[in-house]
Order: sequence, then C-alpha cells, then structure tokens
Amino acid sequence: VQLQASGGGLVQFGGSLTLSCAASGRTFSSYVMGWFRQAPGKGRAFVAAISGAGSTAYADSVKGRFTISRDNAKDTVYLQMNTLKPEDTAVYSCAVARSLYPRVSVNEYDYWGQGTLVTVSS
Repeated sequence: VQLQASGGGLVQFGGSLTLSCAASGRTFSSYVMGWFRQAPGKGRAFVAAISGAGSTAYADSVKGRFTISRDNAKDTVYLQMNTLKPEDTAVYSCAVARSLYPRVSVNEYDYWGQGTLVTVSS
C-alpha cells in the first residue's frame, strides 16, 4: 500500500495551491482519506478528512479556505487551498482511516504517505 502526495511548493500570501494524494496497492474508495500537516517544531495536526460517501470534516483554522475532495475511481484525494497564510507553511501528509466516517485524530489513521512541503511567503 502506497500513498503518494504531490503538489506542494512555494506560494505567496493569499495565493492558492492544490495538493493531490494517490493511493495504490489496494482500493480505499469506502474508507476515510485525510490530510494532516506538520509545521516546523510542531506536532502533526489534522487539516481535513473525507469519507467514501463524501462527508467532510475540517480543522477550524482552515474552514472556508480549504476544500477536500476525492475521486474514488482514481483512489485520489485532493486538497484545494485558497487564501493561504504564512501559518499554513508545513509538510502536508495524506492518510487513510479504515472508517466510514471522517476522523480527526492521528491515532485513528492506519496508512500514511510521505509528505509534500507547502511554503507560504509573507
């Protein structure tokens, strides 16, 4: 099982970026897929999650700015990030939870991918 995140980069304050995470090795269409981030010197934090049926959950800090979506046919999850701020700078990782409902805790996720770095300049 592999989860491959991509789409990170350097963006200016107020800009937008879309991250993708493709799963391979098995299908996760019925499971929850989520995004977490880890800023320099901090722990891993929940960003957003989406169930196989499309139910979503967001961290308060990104509500209204970030949108999570998925393409079950491609076993891919996306994170559209708008109005980016310097405090959004972090390594973003995708993960899969064997659950029917969105999960927000790191401990509830079973599979993890490598992260992709997002840097927002002020």
